[in-house]
Amino acid sequence: MVNDEDRAVERTEFWHQLTEEERADLRVSGALRRWSRREILFHEGGASDQVLIVLTGRCKVSSHTAGGTEAVLAVRGPGTLVGELGVIDGSPRSATVQALDDLTALALTPDRFEAYLRRWPRVSLLLLRMVTSRLRDADRKRVEFGALDAGRRVASRLVELAEKFGRTEEGDDVRLDLPVSQDELASWTGVSRAAVNKALSLLRARGWISTGRMSITLHDVAALRGYAEDA
Repeated sequence: MVNDEDRAVERTEFWHQLTEEERADLRVSGALRRWSRREILFHEGGASDQVLIVLTGRCKVSSHTAGGTEAVLAVRGPGTLVGELGVIDGSPRSATVQALDDLTALALTPDRFEAYLRRWPRVSLLLLRMVTSRLRDADRKRVEFGALDAGRRVASRLVELAEKFGRTEEGDDVRLDLPVSQDELASWTGVSRAAVNKALSLLRARGWISTGRMSITLHDVAALRGYAEDA
């Protein structure tokens, strides 16, 4: 029988790529933990004492400058691995992770995670591919910051969120119910909040999106993608 956790993480990256045997071993190797909305899972600079596999909910990955300014790096959802880099190399946390919803995850200590990887060498290859994919994504975003204006950056992030968390509605509409503030969206795109407001107004005027309280509906994902890629 498929339990609620399996249903929530269906068709997602890390967890979905595991076999039933690999998932079962991962469950018994870890402990189920829960966090409330906006609770911190771990802090940048802290000890890398666990790796998490998100089962339900979403979280924000961010870093902070010396002056305290937040830079949002990513939004992770069900099925993703969080905190793996520090566990792999033993270094302090490179980012802060905060729950955006009520969140549950499997937590493994470094010793248990390393032992799990030794038992399942195939998963080590999956992990390597995942880390490589994230590095490529980070490189792509750095290019965007130098090449795209604020409107195109916002459009790119909306398409990314739609692909990860969007819910298809009537016609081709895709609804995003994501508790990310405009300040966080600005931090993620590397622009000011005023620039985000202007970009959203432009996208609304073109009929590509409509906005509500804590939600955005994408009416034409293809147009948004094309706009974001038109440098």
